[in-house]
Formats: sequence, structure tokens, C-alpha cells
Amino acid sequence: MVNRLMLWAADNPRLERTIHNNKAFGRIVHRFIAGDELEDALGAAKELNAKGIGGITDLLGEGVADLAGAAEARIEYLRAISAIAEQQLDASVSLKLSQLGLVIDPSVCAENLAMILDQASELGVPVEVDMEQSELVEATLKVFREAADKHPESRLAIQANLRRTPTDLDAMAAIKPRVRLVKGAYAEPLDKALQSKKEVTAQFMHLTDWLFEHGSQPAFGTHDSSCIEHAEHVAARSGFGKQDFEIQMLYGIRRDLQETLTKEGYRVRVYIPYGSAWYPYLMRRMAEKPTNLVFFLRSLVGK
Repeated sequence: MVNRLMLWAADNPRLERTIHNNKAFGRIVHRFIAGDELEDALGAAKELNAKGIGGITDLLGEGVADLAGAAEARIEYLRAISAIAEQQLDASVSLKLSQLGLVIDPSVCAENLAMILDQASELGVPVEVDMEQSELVEATLKVFREAADKHPESRLAIQANLRRTPTDLDAMAAIKPRVRLVKGAYAEPLDKALQSKKEVTAQFMHLTDWLFEHGSQPAFGTHDSSCIEHAEHVAARSGFGKQDFEIQMLYGIRRDLQETLTKEGYRVRVYIPYGSAWYPYLMRRMAEKPTNLVFFLRSLVGK
């Protein structure tokens, strides 16, 4: 019930305006968001690197109003890639195709993505394509598949809660896709997505098995200890080393576990969001984990 309420809040413009005007909210924002600028994200990545943890920069914001906005997003992604290479950071760039014009003109989106991947490949900076709400899955898969022909090192986020996901992965088995498996953070109807935590966790584990068998360099985006332990056990059983896959977590969440896993020899990477469009992202983080909501409420009252 709580998570559905928070997902509703993520898409409520009136509530967003109220939250933006609440100064006390700044404390919670800075726990989960690196800052408004790319430089803030790079600084966070540098701090993580010092602990042996990789970073993933994430420009917040979903969708653009026109192709000029898509061009601006492309420029920002290219700037992030150049800066990561110049500063020799252990960091990748995560991007949303809706920011590159997917909904407006898929062909322009594909061109924008190609330019980004070309530069990323030249400079040796990994790129990860985010998966968005269910109505964009088909178009996202199409653009990614075409891009992966030239850039197989690119990684795609896949959501375990969507009913279609096992079929989508089976369709990509021949290319041994590089996938970041996440549970999913969008409010989806019953016919599109599994609704119970137990069902989603079970599918996440099932898809973990699939990725070790059919994927390449899998990454698991989760803070769920049971899912992390399952990935560890499957990897060991299948002959994979601790550096043959990634455990990815969100900035500001379970920092102690991030460091523990790193010290145990696992490859850990942290998703670092930045930008002014933080409200929908933050509401989804509250929906995903009740303890995040508790932290949020305590921050608002100053405890």
C-alpha cells in the first residue's frame, strides 16, 4: 500500500511543487542525490573509487519535449563521458532513451545513442541504457538491439517485475546480452507486472540464473540481501569469480554493505544520480524500500 502511494506521489505535480518549496527536504535530497551538476556526480564517483567502488553517473529527468531537448541531453552525456575519461575515474554512464528523443522520433534517438556509444567506446567509458515504463520497453529493446550490433559492450537494464521480461531475455540469448537486472520502480498494472514482493523476488532470482547461463558480465541492481546471496551462490556454483559480475546499488543506500562486499572481493558499482529533476526519482526510492521512507520522515522532523 505504501509503495503504491509513493509511486502515485512520484507523478503528482502539485505535491512535487510543495516538496520543492520545503527547505527541510534538502537533507534527504543530499543523502540520495549527488547534487545538481555533473561535477557533483564526478566528485561522488571519486570518493567511491577511493574505497574500491565504481560509479555510474545518472542524469536525472525522463523524457524531453522536443528534439532540441534531446540534443541537449546528448551533449550532457558526451560531456560526462569525456570528463570520466579525462579524470580517469572508474565510472560508467547510465542514460535514458526518452531523454534522447525516443518518444518523439526513434530514428533521431538511435542517432543520438550511436554518437554517445561511439565516443564512449573510443574513450573506454562503459555505457548502460536504463529501462523505463512498460510502454517504452518495446521501443527501447529495438534501439538497444540495433546499437548492440556495433557496441556489444553496452549494457541494458531489465526489470524483473515485468511479465514480459523472461521472453525478452530469451529473444536476446543469441547475442549474450550484457544486462543490469533490477526489480523495477514504476507503477505498472497487474496485466503488465507482478505485484507482490515475493513474486518479484522469485522472478529476479530466476532471471539471475538465466543471466549467468546466457548473459555476459551480468550486473545485479539490488539492495535485497537474499537476491545478492543468490547471485553469489549461483556464480560460485557456475564457476564464475567474484570479479566476473557486478553488484550495483544506489547512492546513499546500504553504504555499509557496499563497502563490505568490496572488501570481500566483489565488484561493486554505485548508481550516482545528479541534476535538478530529482523528485520522481526520490519518490520511487521511497517506494522501493520502507526504511528509505523512515529515513526521509526523520530528516523532515530533524531527528
